[in-house]
Amino acid sequence: MSTLSTPSRPLPTPAPVLWSDPERQRQFQSWLASIQVHFALQPETLRLASADASFRRYLRIDTQRGAHAESLIIMDAPPDKENSAPFVKVAQLLHDAAIRAPEVLDWQQEQGFLLLSDLGAQTMMQVIDPAAPPPLNLYLQAVDTLIAWQKASRPGVLPPYDHALLRRELELFPQWYIGQHRQWALDEAQRKVLDTAFETIIAENLAWPQVYVHRDFMPRNLMAPMLVAARTALPPEGALQNSSQLGVLDFQDAVFGPITYDIASLVRDAFLSWDEDFCLDVVVRYWQKAREAGLPVGDDFGVFYRAVEWMGLQRHLKIAGIFARLSLRDGKAHYLADTPRFITYIRATCGRYRELKPLLRLIDKMEGIEEPNVFGFGRSPGAA
Repeated sequence: MSTLSTPSRPLPTPAPVLWSDPERQRQFQSWLASIQVHFALQPETLRLASADASFRRYLRIDTQRGAHAESLIIMDAPPDKENSAPFVKVAQLLHDAAIRAPEVLDWQQEQGFLLLSDLGAQTMMQVIDPAAPPPLNLYLQAVDTLIAWQKASRPGVLPPYDHALLRRELELFPQWYIGQHRQWALDEAQRKVLDTAFETIIAENLAWPQVYVHRDFMPRNLMAPMLVAARTALPPEGALQNSSQLGVLDFQDAVFGPITYDIASLVRDAFLSWDEDFCLDVVVRYWQKAREAGLPVGDDFGVFYRAVEWMGLQRHLKIAGIFARLSLRDGKAHYLADTPRFITYIRATCGRYRELKPLLRLIDKMEGIEEPNVFGFGRSPGAA
């Protein structure tokens, strides 16, 4: 799974920049000094912008060119822990597709420092009120962005989202969620249930055509248009122009994989849940626009929506494992608070398809969920 942005609401107070490694701090200061004049940087304005679920963090710094002031973003990605080359490559692919994404202005490759353009301080998630009706106009702009990204797809450019990678991701669920978080030891029969389900899920996923896949295409990784971020109310549907489009972040783990993946990420969010009717509406609109754009989404929406659900199932099993790992291995305990959302997604999908019922029964047993016995009408509540 790609890394995740920082928690979204409310906007954090800018934090000072602290360094745990004096040598890395020295390297950073030397690099910053080497580009300071060229980019009119103001080092005294340096502050923490955000961190994510990886070892990357992001700093913000102001610039001053005459009367023109703006801010830029610095990515701090230690090269022994993070490879920045995919970020640079995918950023260029996004720009080539006319998608708003950070521009790489300078890259100190050996030390893992990047100077980037700043897309603003508010994500799509931050301008959404979860208690209000979902903002269809923003989701439709996300759909348009996704279609532009998929239309730019070419084979052989990004790593394949193949059987091996899909299976490695699925294995995070028994390793970290079941084994480490739930402390559940699978017996041979239970392991067979998982293996059978995993192979069925992967086969369904790989049956669909391949395109560029962001792998975390959701509101926390989409930057709100300046037009929206500056308003207290959202503009009418259709009012957003290309000059103020959604921006795309956190794309460094992009791959070439099933066309169903990113739309599943968008409507089955890791941090935000909407009613089924809204999710269905967004997927229908995506499918219609994708067909008009010549993308290979098929002629039967029911078949496509089934595929989106099965792709979402793979993603949610993976994320449950990743969030358990972030909490238990990396000390980021707040991620476990969102795991009930994934279990809800998983159970809902498994409950809809006969092939997945054994997986549903296993998860229910592990979660301590007991379905009512519809044949036990004559038994008292305390009967054995």
